[in-house]
Formats: sequence, structure tokens, C-alpha cells
Amino acid sequence: MDQQILIRVANSTDVHYSITITNEMESSAQARGTGIAKRSPEYVAKKMEEGKAVIAHTEDGTWVGFCYIEAWGHDQFVANSGLIVAPAFRKSGVAKQIKKRIFDLSREKYPTAKIFGLTTGLAVMKINSELGYEPVTYSELTDDEQFWAACVNYDTLMSKERKNCFCTAMLYDPADHYEPEETAEDFKVHSQLYERFMNVKKSRLLKLLKKKNSSQKSILQYFLSL
Repeated sequence: MDQQILIRVANSTDVHYSITITNEMESSAQARGTGIAKRSPEYVAKKMEEGKAVIAHTEDGTWVGFCYIEAWGHDQFVANSGLIVAPAFRKSGVAKQIKKRIFDLSREKYPTAKIFGLTTGLAVMKINSELGYEPVTYSELTDDEQFWAACVNYDTLMSKERKNCFCTAMLYDPADHYEPEETAEDFKVHSQLYERFMNVKKSRLLKLLKKKNSSQKSILQYFLSL
């Protein structure tokens, strides 16, 4: 942890990290009890070769973190996906630095696209807020079926008519957005509310999966009807 961490745009020389990255993505999702879209080492390697990913590593080559870009809806929407940090480097601030670099890279490659993210973590919500993202409904995201079909919680998503799921949606619209200082302050003021809502949503959705035939209106259904 004493070594300098390098954060840069990935390239073809980084493909040897791809298996380590996808393994950590899978184990991290299992530990959280929620899913992320599964990606193969080949898919991650392709993103590196295309220059659509950001990688972090130490000076001696130890892998630290990763994130990649996906474009949807004829490049009208861009997702910064697969953010992952090696366990030994978590809570060091590196995730925030990776998110900032991948956000800037997205703006460089797709200057007019709306940038969005789906997250189950309050820490990622905080980072996104500091970049200018706002919490939004799922209807404001891409309608590209290929994007939604990759969701590992697809059955849950479709049971809610694609209006909500375990993740919280956030969006940055380059044509209409608040300044990062404003969105960061809003998150600071409402962070406890966001955390409670995310916890309620997760617990209620898990219960609904076990009681699909129940007709009783849940607290989650009340929230989603607002």
C-alpha cells in the first residue's frame, strides 16, 4: 500500500489482468448478496484493447482496480460498469479516482451521451453524486433490451415491469444537469434516507421473490408507487 498507484486508460498490454478482474467481480457480488452483469475475461480484455476501460495498478504491476465503458441505444447512453477494487486496496480512495477517470474518459469518447449507473452500494452513490449524477427512475435510462437482458436479477426486474430492482439508478445528462457541488450536497443531506430506502428495497424484493403469489401490498410497493 506504500507504492504509488497508477490509474490510466487500459490497453492491450493489460489483458493478462482480465481473469483476476472477473474472478474478483464474481466473488465481490457473492459477498454482497446481489448480482452484477457477469462478464468473461475475453469481454474485459476486449474493453482494454478498445481503450474503453480504466485500470489501476501499483508500480510493480500489482492489480488494484478496474472499470469499463459500455455504450447503449446507438451511443445515446453510456454506462460506467464493473467498478471493482482489490480487497487490499479498498477504503483507500482509489475507487473514487477510478470513477473520476472513467467518467472523464466517457465524456471524451461520447461527449453528448447520458452517463448512467446502477448500484446497490451507498459508497458508489456518494462517488457518483460528487461527479454530478442524480438518482433517477429506471424509465430515464436506456431502453436497449440488450442492456437489461444482461442483468443477473432479470427475473426480479421483469416482475416489477422493469420499473425497479435491487439497484438504484443514477444519471448524468450533459445537456441538463446540476453542478457536482449541488448533487454532492444533496447526497450529504439525504444519505441516511437513501440508505434506508436501499435496505428496505433489497429486503422487500428478496421477500417478494419467496412470496410471488402473495397479493398483500408491501412497503416496497408503496415506495415504488410514489
